Amino acid sequence: MKYAVTAATGNFGQAAVKSLSELTDKNNIVVIARNQEKAQQLFPGFEVREGNYDDIDSMSDALSGIDRVLFISSQPGGEVSRDVQHKNVVEALQNAGVKFVAYTSFPDAQNSVSALAADHKLTEQLIEKTGIDHAFLRNNWYLEDEIAFLQMGANGDSASYWADGNAGWALEREFAEAAAKVLVADETKDVYEFAGPMKTYEDLGVALQEATNKKLDIKQISKDDYTKLLAAGGLDDTTAAVFAGFQDPIQEGSLNHASSDLADVLGHPTLDLKDAIQEILNR
Repeated sequence: MKYAVTAATGNFGQAAVKSLSELTDKNNIVVIARNQEKAQQLFPGFEVREGNYDDIDSMSDALSGIDRVLFISSQPGGEVSRDVQHKNVVEALQNAGVKFVAYTSFPDAQNSVSALAADHKLTEQLIEKTGIDHAFLRNNWYLEDEIAFLQMGANGDSASYWADGNAGWALEREFAEAAAKVLVADETKDVYEFAGPMKTYEDLGVALQEATNKKLDIKQISKDDYTKLLAAGGLDDTTAAVFAGFQDPIQEGSLNHASSDLADVLGHPTLDLKDAIQEILNR
């Protein structure tokens, strides 16, 4: 059995390859990345192939002879739009005769009102149309995405937020480990709603105080005030607005999908928020 991880040089990809190498011999693993030189440095001893989501032929060649693929979604905002990139990868999966694909998607992608879900909804539909066996890994929020909030608290400053809703935060490495386990599993589900326990920013603030052993000023403010706070911290107005928008899916309820799938696949509960925060702050 030959496994491949695409976009492997990113944080998720690196963690997935590490977990995968603990589940199967690394001779069975192919690392696919746009920057082959970087990948060779990160993954000594692994087979590395160059594969660019912008180019169908590049991805088709990279996937040649591969049985099972972890298809890690790209970041939006590139020169080639994410929907086009993902169409290219799906076509390459077909061209290469891949038998199974695990794709990192968005919570409740087919029904979500979040603008962030649109490309994932399309990609899931494209994969289904190919008839390739698949598992959609609908990842909730990585705790690392809250690093600004966590660092403000760790520095003893006021840690502010604006969104009033639930998210299933867990460490990125936990999502990646689960992805690797699905990739090698003999039996899989079509859809996994991967999430930690549903928590609010208020819960996150309590865990931050426990993790730092500090009494902190954790407060909810308006979105406008939060955007101004980011701008006052040195971001230009446009970037501040973008960063403030990262909490939109929490406010609109797009991440409020409780599920035991992540813990079930891992074989244990996700790390307690306090301990997970400590892990991030100690890196």
